[in-house]
Amino acid sequence: MRTIKVTDITLKKLAEDRAISLLFREKSAIANCADLLGADAIELPAVKNLREDTIIYKTIAQNVQKAVLAIPVGFNKDDVKSVWECIKDAKKPRLQVELPVSTIQMEYTYHVKQAVMLEKIAELIKTAKEYCTDVEFAALDATRADDAFLISAAKEAEANGATVVTVCDDAGVSTPEQVAELVAKVKEVVSIPVYVQVSDRIKMGVASAFAAIAKGADGIKCAMAGKDILLTGDISDAMRACALQIDAEIKLDATKIHASIDDMVSNITHDSYENEQTVSDKKKILLDSDSSVAQVAQAASVLGYELSDSDVGNVYKALMQVCEKKGAVGSKEFEALIASSAMQAPSTYHFETYTTTSSNVANAMSQVTLKCNDEIICGVASGDGPIDSAFRAIEQCIGHHYELDDFQVQSVTEGKEALGSALVRLRNNGKLYSGNGTSTDIVAASIRAYINALNKIVFEEA
Repeated sequence: MRTIKVTDITLKKLAEDRAISLLFREKSAIANCADLLGADAIELPAVKNLREDTIIYKTIAQNVQKAVLAIPVGFNKDDVKSVWECIKDAKKPRLQVELPVSTIQMEYTYHVKQAVMLEKIAELIKTAKEYCTDVEFAALDATRADDAFLISAAKEAEANGATVVTVCDDAGVSTPEQVAELVAKVKEVVSIPVYVQVSDRIKMGVASAFAAIAKGADGIKCAMAGKDILLTGDISDAMRACALQIDAEIKLDATKIHASIDDMVSNITHDSYENEQTVSDKKKILLDSDSSVAQVAQAASVLGYELSDSDVGNVYKALMQVCEKKGAVGSKEFEALIASSAMQAPSTYHFETYTTTSSNVANAMSQVTLKCNDEIICGVASGDGPIDSAFRAIEQCIGHHYELDDFQVQSVTEGKEALGSALVRLRNNGKLYSGNGTSTDIVAASIRAYINALNKIVFEEA
């Protein structure tokens, strides 16, 4: 009975399917779950943010004990080295060259013809082999490719050092027989293992996998969760029931698979959180005392902040202090921590005084006085309410308009004389700067928050 290799692609599929970014601990939990269930290989998503992904993937590489850890190298050979740094410490690292072989994808995505794509396949595999002995070539969109070119690509991959070839059904509209025939054709021309990544778009994922195995496929790719993909639980159940009929087996732990996957999925489904303290409607982020520095950096990135290493450290320390008093911090509270702990800058502008008048029959009018380098500057403006008019008056003082990305107000203490906290996010050249202000006067708190964010912009520009 043949043993079929199983590659887990959950992390890659969730990265493609989910609008919500997974936290560091969630990515690590998924990889650990796949490793414990007995997956022969685990695939990581392509590197998007080098600094953050390197931290995350290095940690995963150290934690995965049994499975091969694979990562795509991208389209440029100059990126291979930086990608290799992410997983070089894994016990069984693998670099993946993922390139389309269908005419439509080659020309639409990369604007190249068949001859150039063959050269690119050879170039990337040669470069990857300089760093790693295990290199996979994944023929993307293979079911829509010209059969002759698919065969040429597979032969070129093996000739340049590939150790695995994967036939991918990305379109998801091929019948099991069509997928199996492609696998058989590739098996005839290469001596290395041939894997298959089938789709479940037309609910034939298991049937396609079985047909491919019958034609000689050495491995299959599946995910514990995701859309239009062969699910780990489904293929495990099917293989357990039909192993004798197809004379093949997989080494996943069938007794633990459903319980482990259900537990893993429940832990990463942010929608299960029920109140605003644990989850923001806008950005679903939850951090607690178990969160790491890398998770803090990633959560800040999800919210749109680019923090330096020192700022990440300051925010992490503030987070740990807050978590000693309460269990977890949602995105709004986390933004307040960023505003008060990160990107601290000298006060170029000092808030001196303000006066405002408002009514329900006329626009509000505010006068704001600031101090800059011993110079007193004053601005007067009208607006839709006292806070809007105060912000406009500040803009008149500085002679510049910044996009107000977000504005939040909440009480810090209770009672008639409650201390109010304001959070202001300003956007300048695509980057976010947050400021925090507190006062028993909510207008003053808002002005202080705006000035705090403004000083960060001025400091960085200088």
